[in-house]
Amino acid sequence: MCSKDKSLHIDVVDVGAVVAPSDTTILSALEAANVNIHYHCREGFCGACRTKLLQGEVEYITDPLAFIDDDEILPCCCVAKSALKIKVPL
Repeated sequence: MCSKDKSLHIDVVDVGAVVAPSDTTILSALEAANVNIHYHCREGFCGACRTKLLQGEVEYITDPLAFIDDDEILPCCCVAKSALKIKVPL
C-alpha cells in the first residue's frame, strides 16, 4: 500500500531537523517546530524571513515581491519540493 504522506525533511543549521508537510509553508513548519524565525507579512512582501537555502528545492505559492539573492528563499510563501538544508538568521 502506498503512503500518502508527502512530508519532507528540513535540516535547519544550528537548530536541528524539522518535518514539513508538502502543503504547508516552510515558515509554518518552522513555527510548528518552535524554530524562532523573524517575519512580518507572510506573503513575500517584506523579506523579513529571508533565509539561506543551502540545499534542496522550493516552490513559491505566492510570487515574492521582496528582493532575495539566488541562494535565499522566503519561507513565508514557499513550500519544500525536496529535502532541504537551510540557515535561519538568528
